[in-house]
Amino acid sequence: MASRSLGGLSGSRGCSSGGKKSLGARNAAVERRNLITVCRFSVKTLIDRSCFETIDDSSPEFNNFAAVLEQILSHRLKGQVTWFGYESPRSFWDYIRVACRKVSQNCICSIENMENVSSSRAKGRAWIRVALMEKHLSEYISTALRDFKTTRRFYEDGAIVLGEEANMLAGMLLGLNAIDFSFCLKGEGLDGTFPAVIDYTPYLKFEQSSDSISSDEEELRTFGSSDSESSTPENVGPPLIMDENSWFNKCKRVRQKYQLTLEQKGYLEELLRLRENQLSETVSQNKILLQRIEDSDLAHKLEKEQLEYIIVELQDQLKSYQSLDQLSAEVSLSQTSLDPGHSQEEDGKQDTLNLISEGKEDTPSLLGLCGSLTSVASYKSLTSLKSNDYLGSPTTEMTSPGLTPS
Repeated sequence: MASRSLGGLSGSRGCSSGGKKSLGARNAAVERRNLITVCRFSVKTLIDRSCFETIDDSSPEFNNFAAVLEQILSHRLKGQVTWFGYESPRSFWDYIRVACRKVSQNCICSIENMENVSSSRAKGRAWIRVALMEKHLSEYISTALRDFKTTRRFYEDGAIVLGEEANMLAGMLLGLNAIDFSFCLKGEGLDGTFPAVIDYTPYLKFEQSSDSISSDEEELRTFGSSDSESSTPENVGPPLIMDENSWFNKCKRVRQKYQLTLEQKGYLEELLRLRENQLSETVSQNKILLQRIEDSDLAHKLEKEQLEYIIVELQDQLKSYQSLDQLSAEVSLSQTSLDPGHSQEEDGKQDTLNLISEGKEDTPSLLGLCGSLTSVASYKSLTSLKSNDYLGSPTTEMTSPGLTPS
């Protein structure tokens, strides 16, 4: 009897422990599902609000979305073990800082060097704002989730980033790339002293369309199938039975989606045609501009060659003028080198020529002779000859009557 009672007690304890485990797993699944659902609602409300006003720190939709994302990234995050064996809490920024290093042109270093942001939680909130302004939040999350080894090192089992919900999270955040955000990185929103609090009241009044409801039902079915694997066989419900009306409604939704897709296809084709026409016009204009540039370059080259030719001619003329000036200077020096007697004889010869010209009419031969005598070369040769005669016999030249003016 004692053994039976002990066996019964042990069996009841095993059943109670198994029930607690299944209840804990069910609660964890519900928590993950609620966070993902609220994140989807917050993204939709944020996109709707962006159509009417600019999203900044004062927008309640953004503050709620930031709180939801912070809760998701902090879900079942491991603590940091100190030297004494104690486990201190850490922020999701420690995980993002390590897992997002591979993103090209990331903002990790700039956030680390921010002066007004000191705590790890404040840096994580600043990263969310900067990634939204850069339109790269989905890329950051996808890159971090692909690094499964780092994710396993920072998160415990059952975390959202380790489950199937992580892929849905990256897809949800992709729609935020179409929104222009404007944030101030020095405001009160970066205060890391208080944890993020989610406001569920806006989503209690949230109205979904039929397409959104059907997508939510499909997601809930996937969640139910994933949860049923970890649950006990007692929780497995009957298979889903769809009647004729449900099939009719589903076909109607599919037809609506098909019509919408056709309209979008026609719009995109028309837009593509317009863009192709604009591209062809731009290419033709570009060709015309290139031809004008080539013509102007050719004209500039011709003008440059003409100016260079003119410069060469002017330089040649300048050199000839300089040679003439040098020659005239040599002639003047040769004239000053002669003595006064010789200058008197030259004056006498000039007087004789003047008398002859006064007594007789000018003839071409006489003009040619005078021109030859007054030319520079003949004058230079004459002066050189006379100077040689003077150097040969100075006394004879001075006393000879043949050189007198008579």
